[in-house]
Amino acid sequence: MSTLVLKFGGTSMADPARIRKAAEKVAAEVKRGHKVVVAVSAMAGVTNQLVEYCRAIAEIYDPSEYDVVAASGEQVTSGLMAMALQQLGVEAESLQGWQIPITTTSAHEKARIDNIDTEKLKSYFKRKVVPVVPGFQGVTRDGRITTLGRGGSDTSAVALAAALKADRCDIYTDVDGVYTSDPRLVKKARKIPSIAYEEMLELASLGAKILQTRSVELAMNYNVPVQVLSSFGDAVGSDMPGTLLKAEDEMMEKQLVTGLAHSRDEAKITLTAMADRPGISAAVFGPLAEANINVDMIVQGASQDGDAADMTFTVPRADLPRTLEALNKNQDKIGFKRIISSADVAKVSVVGVGMRSHAGVAQMMFKALADKGINIQAIATSEIKISVLIEESYTELALRSLHKVYGLDS
Repeated sequence: MSTLVLKFGGTSMADPARIRKAAEKVAAEVKRGHKVVVAVSAMAGVTNQLVEYCRAIAEIYDPSEYDVVAASGEQVTSGLMAMALQQLGVEAESLQGWQIPITTTSAHEKARIDNIDTEKLKSYFKRKVVPVVPGFQGVTRDGRITTLGRGGSDTSAVALAAALKADRCDIYTDVDGVYTSDPRLVKKARKIPSIAYEEMLELASLGAKILQTRSVELAMNYNVPVQVLSSFGDAVGSDMPGTLLKAEDEMMEKQLVTGLAHSRDEAKITLTAMADRPGISAAVFGPLAEANINVDMIVQGASQDGDAADMTFTVPRADLPRTLEALNKNQDKIGFKRIISSADVAKVSVVGVGMRSHAGVAQMMFKALADKGINIQAIATSEIKISVLIEESYTELALRSLHKVYGLDS
C-alpha cells in the first residue's frame, strides 16, 4: 500500500463530466489499496474571472481580500470532487486549507507554505476516507486566507506529498508528460519517460509551462517522486504512463541534452556609451530591483579605449515599459547615451545533466544556428543549460534544428 497525492489541474476540473472522469482515476487508485489525498485546481478560466471581478471593484485592491475571492474557485471544485467520489462509492470529504491547516506566510497573492499539519489527513486514512484538498490556498497564523500565486496548486500538491512522506505525487494535466520540445512547434518532439529534478527546474524556469517552478524546487528539496500525466487517457498514475521526475543519481542514462525550452516573453534593452567604471552595473540594476523587475541575460562589452561600454540585458516583455521608465529617470546617474529596446526576440535553451561530463555542447548549438543563418544576440549558461537570445521569427527553425542536432528526433 502506497501513499499518493493526486493533483488535478483546471482543464481536468473544467466541468462536471471531467470532474467525474478525474474521480474515476482516484477511485481506481483507492481500489488498488492506496491511501490517497486529492488536490484540485479551480475550473479552467474561473480564477481569471475572479481576478477580473476584483479589478472591476478596485483597480488597486486589498491583497488579503483578493485572496478571499481568488481562493473560492478551489473551494467549489473540492466539494464537487468529493461529491463525485461519493457517487462512485468512495468515502470522501473536502477539507479547506484552513481546516488542515496549511500554514503560510502573510505575503498575500504570493504566500509561501510554512507548515502542513498532517494529523487530520492521517486520521482520514485511518477511517478510509479520501480527503479532497483545494490547491493554491492556505492560511496565515492569525487566520487569514492566503493564495500561493498562479500555478500554486502544483506547489500545494508537492508540499502535501512532502509533508506526508508520500510515495509519489501525480500531477494530472492536459498533456501526457514532459516532451523534448514543444510538440506544437517540433513535430518530432517525443515524451521523456523520466527526467532529473534539475533538468525540469531549468525547463520550467526557461518557458516550459508544464509545472510551476516552485513545485519542482519543493520536489527536489524533499526528494518527492512526481509524475506528470494526462487526465484524459484511460491509464491511472500507478500504471506509470507519464514522465517521472526524480533525483539525478537515480537516472540510468544521462543524455547530452534532455530537452529544449523557449520563451517569447522576452524584451531586449541596450544602453550605449556608458562610463566603464566600478559600480556602473549597480547603477543600472539598482533602480530595476527597486521596481521589482527581474533581469535575465546580461552582456557587457567595453570599447577599445576602455572609457565607455555598451550593456545589453533582457527583462520580461510585460515589464518593458516600466523598465524604460526607471532607466530614463536615472539616466544622469547611470550616464548612458541612449536606450535601444526590442520586444521582437525569443530565448531558446538546451537543457541536460549530461552537459556536466561532455565538452562541445555549446559549439554544437552555435554551429547549428549559424548554419541556418540565425544570429545570436546574447548568451547565458549554467552547469546544465545554455540559453541564447535570437530574433523571434526564427524560434521554430531554431528549435527544429537543435532538436535534430542533439539527437532528439530519434
